[in-house]
Amino acid sequence: MIDGRLLRGERTRRTVLDAAVGLASVEGLDGLSLARLAQTLGVSKSGLFAHWPDKRSLQLAIVEHARRQWIEQIVEPALRAPRGLPRLLALHELRLDFYASGQLPGGCFFQAVGSELDDRPGPVRDAVAAAIDGWMDLLADLAGRAVALGQLRPETDPRQLAFEIEALGAVVVVHTRLLQDERSRERARRAVLDRLRTLATDPSILPEA
Repeated sequence: MIDGRLLRGERTRRTVLDAAVGLASVEGLDGLSLARLAQTLGVSKSGLFAHWPDKRSLQLAIVEHARRQWIEQIVEPALRAPRGLPRLLALHELRLDFYASGQLPGGCFFQAVGSELDDRPGPVRDAVAAAIDGWMDLLADLAGRAVALGQLRPETDPRQLAFEIEALGAVVVVHTRLLQDERSRERARRAVLDRLRTLATDPSILPEA
């Protein structure tokens, strides 16, 4: 039997990390401390030390939790779509849906902390970079598979296409939040769809714009 204390501990850990990812999406990681989290959640700071003995271990746990959220809510559902172009498009659209859900008050954890840490070498920066690299690798891999399946023209550059999809997804956060452009998600969806239809050997396998 699983010790009830372990279950409660895991629930506490997940609740804290959910809150931490949300706060970091607005405030970044640098100013996020156990004291700040304890205040936000209404729990004792000493109780959090049982999970994370110092700020760096907390930051690394937050990055990993944000990566896990991205996988659970974007990557895993997208991989259930048909192989090739539909799966690649699903990744982009599920990302936009995740932003639209409002789960993270700052819009995107990785954009918030990426700009904060890009000039700060260390394990936390490395963890964020690895998560973003993994996402880019997945986009490029799925684009390459679509080429191999004959769904994209053979001259298509998977890395270039991955870069374009990433850029169009990332810009949505700034345009939605800073410019208050509520149509930015639809524009990003249409831009990627139009690009895929242009490169597709059979555009009919994709939805209309």
